[in-house]
Amino acid sequence: MHGSDILTRRRLFATLVVGGGAAAVAGCGICGWLLWPRRAVPPPAPTVALVPPRPLPAPVPAPFPITTADEATILAHVAEQLTVFRFAANPNIMVLDFPTLRMQGEMLNRIASLIEKAGTPRTRVLTDAELDAAIRERGDTMETYYYGHDYPAGALAGFFALADQERIALDPQEQELRALLQQLGWFAPGAVGGLISLTRTNETITEATRATILHHELSHGEFFSDPDYARYVHGFWLTEMTDDERKTFRQFLGSMDYDVHLEELMYNEMQAYLMFTYDPRFFLPANVSMTPARRLELQAAFLKNMPEGWLKSSLARHLRQAAD
Repeated sequence: MHGSDILTRRRLFATLVVGGGAAAVAGCGICGWLLWPRRAVPPPAPTVALVPPRPLPAPVPAPFPITTADEATILAHVAEQLTVFRFAANPNIMVLDFPTLRMQGEMLNRIASLIEKAGTPRTRVLTDAELDAAIRERGDTMETYYYGHDYPAGALAGFFALADQERIALDPQEQELRALLQQLGWFAPGAVGGLISLTRTNETITEATRATILHHELSHGEFFSDPDYARYVHGFWLTEMTDDERKTFRQFLGSMDYDVHLEELMYNEMQAYLMFTYDPRFFLPANVSMTPARRLELQAAFLKNMPEGWLKSSLARHLRQAAD
């Protein structure tokens, strides 16, 4: 997400560039994670035949300490090293809290390039040189390629399987992630879970930005780990939004380098931005040619038949506050 030109391109932060233009007319916009916007219905699997990812060579690293925490506790945490949280309201959502944007990028940027970034292949893993070139081509750095990440368990397992099959040399941080996924049991067939990330505050990421990123990414985590919710979002996208609204959302997401050909990615990001991203620096209805009244109308319609749980309670609270 992004409040200045250095945050210009990625997910929630990427939106700030879009939002900045909109702000002059009607407000402003977000990303990279930002809200930097991740799928219980995983993204389309690579079209190559995959074998299960190989286990780590001995000795296996000691298990990661994992702390169960609510949203407020995670938000208040100041990471001095990579910290792993299990989200209390949905234990199938894992949160990686990094001390630096660089550490986050070293672990997750290559995965982003495979799973959702426009202009990169969906069926093969980039080498270090190719990933560096793809990042530089868009005027980014390891740190600014994404400000937050979100992926389902199945897509993560697919990444490692494909990397093994292609004999791609992965970095130590990526091997560290492999060890965590093994610990969680996410390489097992049918594993369900959502992994999201964020970093501590710095000169770019304020406390408000961090809060926006976390809430946005948690909604992705729910999408990945609750099949009923994912199906509900898909149905809402198809039946409650107009053709023009879907078109403008696709254009908005394309402006932030999301692969607009991935339909599930489109409606997953729709729910995160439209329903759960409230900071006007990161997203405004004007970013998708929508009035504030229409956004509230869609939020109320979305709330009406949502699956019960923490995310429904969160949206209901937001709408009560908006009505005050």
